[in-house]
Amino acid sequence: MLNLLCTHNFFTIYYACIIKFYIFDAMKKNKSIDHQLRATWQAVAKMYNEVALTQNSTMATGFVLLNIDKENGTPSTALGPLMGMEPTSLSRILKTMEDKGAICREKNPEDGRSVIIKLTDYGKKMREVSRGHVIQFNETIVNSVSEKELAGFFKVTDTINKLIAEKEIFAEIKNKEAAFK
Repeated sequence: MLNLLCTHNFFTIYYACIIKFYIFDAMKKNKSIDHQLRATWQAVAKMYNEVALTQNSTMATGFVLLNIDKENGTPSTALGPLMGMEPTSLSRILKTMEDKGAICREKNPEDGRSVIIKLTDYGKKMREVSRGHVIQFNETIVNSVSEKELAGFFKVTDTINKLIAEKEIFAEIKNKEAAFK
């Protein structure tokens, strides 16, 4: 029981310090890395959704279109992990895409338990529209920053992804948790 209280008190104090740091100390939310990532991604997602709306679509649909092999299709079981999307969300999007005639499902000849998601002619056309918007976005950014700035951006995002994948971000907290057990 004492260990549980110590752990609880440790985390209460720890999170109170974090809140104090973010609210009252030098790192304001508009200067934190996670805030900048989130705010930028929300702006990008809003921009893509506004463009997709002109095609009676969504950014998520465009993302799925771009991840389906345009010639051979893609196994449905491979799409979720490929895009980092939850199965429930993906199923909903695929159903909508099927209803709109952008995709069709065919039995997987290599595994009868799964299906291959294939693009219809309409789906291929919409894929090219989505691809064009992604290319335009990337070209605009590339033309607006220096090569050094772009290289720095990719270096930082690669580092963030590596630290997350290796579970290094909160490793110190886990070590402190273990000390209290």
